[in-house]
Amino acid sequence: MTTVGATLGTLAVMSVGLAPAAAADDIQSQQWYLDAMNAQGLWKVSTGKGISVAVVDTGVNPDTNSLKGQVLPGVDVTGTTGDETDDYTGHGTSMAELIAGTGSGDGIKGVAPGAKIIPIRTVLLGIGKKGEEQGDTSAKAIRAAADSDAKIISMSFETFSAFHGGLEAVQYAESKGKLLIAGVGNSADIAKNYIGYPAKYPGVVGVSAINENGEVAKFSQDGAYVDLASPGVDVPTWCDKTFKSYCPQSNGTSQATAITSGAAALIWAAHPKWTANQVLRVMIDTAGRDWPKSTPSRYLGYGTIRPAQVLLKGKGVPGAADVDPVTNKKTPGLSAGASPSASASTSSQASNSTSNAQTSAAGSSSDSSGNTTLWVALGAAAAVVVIGGGAFAVIRSRRGV
Repeated sequence: MTTVGATLGTLAVMSVGLAPAAAADDIQSQQWYLDAMNAQGLWKVSTGKGISVAVVDTGVNPDTNSLKGQVLPGVDVTGTTGDETDDYTGHGTSMAELIAGTGSGDGIKGVAPGAKIIPIRTVLLGIGKKGEEQGDTSAKAIRAAADSDAKIISMSFETFSAFHGGLEAVQYAESKGKLLIAGVGNSADIAKNYIGYPAKYPGVVGVSAINENGEVAKFSQDGAYVDLASPGVDVPTWCDKTFKSYCPQSNGTSQATAITSGAAALIWAAHPKWTANQVLRVMIDTAGRDWPKSTPSRYLGYGTIRPAQVLLKGKGVPGAADVDPVTNKKTPGLSAGASPSASASTSSQASNSTSNAQTSAAGSSSDSSGNTTLWVALGAAAAVVVIGGGAFAVIRSRRGV
């Protein structure tokens, strides 16, 4: 196939700091966040079955051990040789495995191993001054994902400027009832922290990266468009497009995005009548934080994802079906009549069974159970980011364009 995107400029693909490869049979032991999330407990309630996730990326190889049977037909918007199953860097396949990998053949185990992947191959390249090169393709890719059967659109890429047709594509996807999730970017420690798209678009959930201690990664970009935080340090991915070995210590908001998408799939599968707004609302309600929900942090947003709070403890109020929980504006195309009961009662589902990774100093706190180990199954309060010795959480308005 013709190589697409041999030069990945502007941190378009958000994985940094790849470490030497590890043996595949040891890779699941490197997935520390699965234990932190109590994945085994979650999978007894939900595996993500019935939910499809569109992975807008470099393509998805459906023939890796972990993805066999997991990848549905998708779309290629690149206009180049090959199709959506031709992954030209290995990045898209990695994201797909983090979301829905079965773990077969000692491969990566996804957060939602019962979910399915719809690959949307786009061109992730450096862009021109007005963003035409990546932008035109990215907007097409988002629209293609919106027209698919996917409920969640996972976008592990970003660019420093709004791209042509991007806002309209996001609005179109919202009107189709999709939950859009994107990484905020990896340039905070090596360049001027800039606003990343598509995460900055209203209607897109911006995700920052944290480490095993619940601390925000120094590379993770910050700003008023950060909505949630998720593991993104020392998260295994494929090393390259040859798919011969995994790199266990890769870092990036790409990984954080995929893991968040997997968590959303678990919740949505357990509550199939909810809308995207309601899934996001309970994720925000139950996020781990040491600050008021009304004053989200520019580093961690509303806090660290904690799907166990929803699926195992029945916490979170879904609220209005047609109101975006961040903008508090109605989502065109969604009906308020779709809203279920006001409480998040858990439904049962049978299980189907970078730059370097430095972090900002942070303190952690425990939940009411008294367990003080790290941030406890993403079930304790998230670490408070400390800058210059003081806790930093800021009141913000929803991102403008």
